[in-house]
Amino acid sequence: MKLAVLPPLALYVHIPWCVRKCPYCDFNSHERSGALPEKEYVGKLLEDLESLLPSVWGRRLSSVFIGGGTPSLFAPESIDALLSGVRARLPLEPGAEITLEANPGTVEARRFRGFRDAGVSRISVGVQSFDDAMLRALGRIHGGDEARRAVESALAAFDNVNLDLMYGLPGQSAAMARADIEAGVATGVPHLSAYQLTIEPNTVFFSKPPPLPEHDLSADMQVMIEELLNDNNFEHYETSAFARPGHRCRHNLNYWEFGDYLGIGAGAHGKVSFPDRVTRHSRIKQPKEYLAAQDTLAEEKTIAADELPFEFMLNTLRLVDGFPVGLLTERTGLAVSVIEKQLRQAEQQGLIERDWKRIRPSAKGQRFLNELLELFLDGERSGRA
Repeated sequence: MKLAVLPPLALYVHIPWCVRKCPYCDFNSHERSGALPEKEYVGKLLEDLESLLPSVWGRRLSSVFIGGGTPSLFAPESIDALLSGVRARLPLEPGAEITLEANPGTVEARRFRGFRDAGVSRISVGVQSFDDAMLRALGRIHGGDEARRAVESALAAFDNVNLDLMYGLPGQSAAMARADIEAGVATGVPHLSAYQLTIEPNTVFFSKPPPLPEHDLSADMQVMIEELLNDNNFEHYETSAFARPGHRCRHNLNYWEFGDYLGIGAGAHGKVSFPDRVTRHSRIKQPKEYLAAQDTLAEEKTIAADELPFEFMLNTLRLVDGFPVGLLTERTGLAVSVIEKQLRQAEQQGLIERDWKRIRPSAKGQRFLNELLELFLDGERSGRA
């Protein structure tokens, strides 16, 4: 493989602590016990970044995303120290998007203003639902009124605010799901993420499954959400992402377009391209071990050439508009001909649409994305046989 141009570069920062672990959550998050080691952790994050600098000399950051866990548990002063340290080590593109995740119950108006003053330009609020009964079923620490106040405070400090909502919740009806989306629209946020609740291994819900809506009802909820948001001037641009014009999440778009990103923090993952290879790296997962380690790198590997097509499609086929045909070669160094067999199969099954310019999932492909992706996974397996 040979990359003529390296892709855009982003930075993901993982802050792993939360107030309480939600029963559906399979992220690397840990309930805090006592005061958080904010200064020590920020120092470790910057050590991580310094260790990655030789792999990205001469490149600029297009975006920064601070996720978790609950990053808003950290004081604005800690976020300021983090972002100042990042800027001192890597140049940011003018107007770079800097996102911080926040949960209702861990923020108030003063904190939002502090995050803005630290350089954060986008806030993502993990509301999940405005219905008190649904929030209790999800094990959330906030109520509906608290969620509304948090979103109001976020909008008072930021022009760019995302709202995370979930549907297909325990005991949820279609009317309840619609009410949540309508409440989200009513807040005035320019970006909404609507995720179906799925039961993941290594969660409380996996060992004690709650009664979820039937598959057909959840599918109807998805269609209803897409239509409702379209009627309210939200563009559906990725499987779960909806934005008003000019407010698509640039950081997440970089993931979905198979761009590069550095991952720092406990359990963080990253991807870095070189002219002759594409690599992945990950950090030690447990916060205590991470903080105590001299070298926090857990794994670094080159992605095998026969794995690259599936990894590329796993991301790009989440986009409603798909990807330009030339992007596969630009990001992997591989010709489109290497997946021609799978593309023909997908086309015959009505899962994709394509022309000389773009390849995109069809409406059916968007509904049955896993089945579409499996075609390319099977191609990877057959390539290894």
